[in-house]
Amino acid sequence: MDLKEIIKEQREELEEIEQQEKLVPREGFERAKKALTFPNILVITGIRRCGKSIFAYLLSKGMSAGYINFDDERIANLKTEDLNLVMTTFYELYGDVQYVVLDEIQNVDKWELFANRLRRSKKVILTGSNSNLLSGELSTHLTGRYLDIKLFPFSFNEFLVKKGFQISSAYTSKEKAEILRLLREYLDNGGFPEIHKFGSEVVLRVYNDIITKDILLRHGIRKIEKLKMLAKYLITNSSQEFTYSKLAEVLDIKQIPTISNWVSYLENSFLLFKLERFDFKLKKQFLSPKKIYCIDPGIIHSIGFKFSENSGRLMENLVAIELQRKKQALYKLEVYYWKNHQQNEVDFVLKEGKSVTQLIQVTYANSKEEIKERELNSLVKAGKALRCKKLIVITWNYESSEKGITFIPLWKWLMGYK
Repeated sequence: MDLKEIIKEQREELEEIEQQEKLVPREGFERAKKALTFPNILVITGIRRCGKSIFAYLLSKGMSAGYINFDDERIANLKTEDLNLVMTTFYELYGDVQYVVLDEIQNVDKWELFANRLRRSKKVILTGSNSNLLSGELSTHLTGRYLDIKLFPFSFNEFLVKKGFQISSAYTSKEKAEILRLLREYLDNGGFPEIHKFGSEVVLRVYNDIITKDILLRHGIRKIEKLKMLAKYLITNSSQEFTYSKLAEVLDIKQIPTISNWVSYLENSFLLFKLERFDFKLKKQFLSPKKIYCIDPGIIHSIGFKFSENSGRLMENLVAIELQRKKQALYKLEVYYWKNHQQNEVDFVLKEGKSVTQLIQVTYANSKEEIKERELNSLVKAGKALRCKKLIVITWNYESSEKGITFIPLWKWLMGYK
C-alpha cells in the first residue's frame, strides 16, 4: 500500500470534480464554515453519496489541509496504529497542515482518541454515513467539543440551481409551468448529486451499498432476505403509520426487538427516519404508532412506488424531508404528526419550546374542490385541540387564504415563500 499515492489521487479526484462540474452551493455551508472558527471538531453526517466529501473538501479549500477518504478498498485494512502514518504522510505532502479532513472515518476502529488528540492543534473535519459516529466513544471523549451538521441529498432549490433554473422572487406563467415540470422530475429522480452525471442507476447503487455494507455486513445480519424485505416494505409504505408488532407479523419474525433493531439500523444509515405521534403525555407518545419516511424521493420511486400512483404520499414525504432540513437551522424545532381517537389526522405538527407553532396538511390538489373536506376538518380540530392558529395546506398548485387556512403550492413552500 502506497499511502502517499492514494492520498494524492483522492485529492486530485476532488480537485477534478471541482474544476469540471458545476458545483451547487450547499445549504448549511456558511454555518459549517462558521463552526470551524471555534476549537471544536466539525462532524458532517448524512446518507451515502449526498455530497459530504466535496462539502468537507470545500470547507478546507485554500487552507493548509490534508484529506483522506477511508471508504477506499485500497486502505480497507488500515488499523488504528496506522493513523499516525496518515498524519506523517500529510506532513510530507503538504507541510505543517492546519486542517485535517477524515472522510468516512467510522471505517477505522478506535479512531476517536486519534481525533480527540488532533483537535488540540488542528481544525478537524470528520464525515460519516452512519449516525453512530456521534455516539459511543466520540461523545465520551468529546463532550461539548464537537459540532455536527447533517447533509441531505439536494433540496429542490439546490436541484433547480443544478438544472440552471434562475431562481427569483416572481415568475411568469411559463416559468411556473417549468417549475412544476422540474418538481415532477425531482420527485421521480430525487436529489443525489451524481444522478445528474450517471443517471438514475446511481439511486439503486446507493441503496444496495447501504443495505449490504452499512447494515448486513456491519451488523452481521443472518436473516438477509428478511432485512431486505423490511427495507423495501418500509420504503413502499413511506408516509404511513407502522408498529414494530405489525412489522414482525408481516415478516413472520417472532422477536419484536429484532425488528426494532433493524429499523434503527436503517435510520442510522440515514435511509429512513420516523416521526412520533404528538401527545402532551410522553408515555402515550412513546406507545403510539410511528410514521416512516424515506430520505430521498428517488429511492421511493426506484424501490417503492411512482409519483403518478401515489402523488399525495410522495408530496408528504418530500415535506417531511424539508422539515428535517429546517431542524438543522432551528434547533428548537420539533416535528410530529397528529391523530385523535376519531381518526382525524394532520400530517405535521411543528413545535418550538412549549408551543405548537404550525400545523401542516399535505394534499395533491389543483383546486379547492379537489381538497377533501375531512382533511380540512382534521386541520381545524387539531388547531383547536393544540391551540394553534397557523394552519397550512400544502397543495400541488392551488393557492388561497380562506377561513384562517393558508393554501400554498408545494413548489412555493419548498422555495421558502411565505
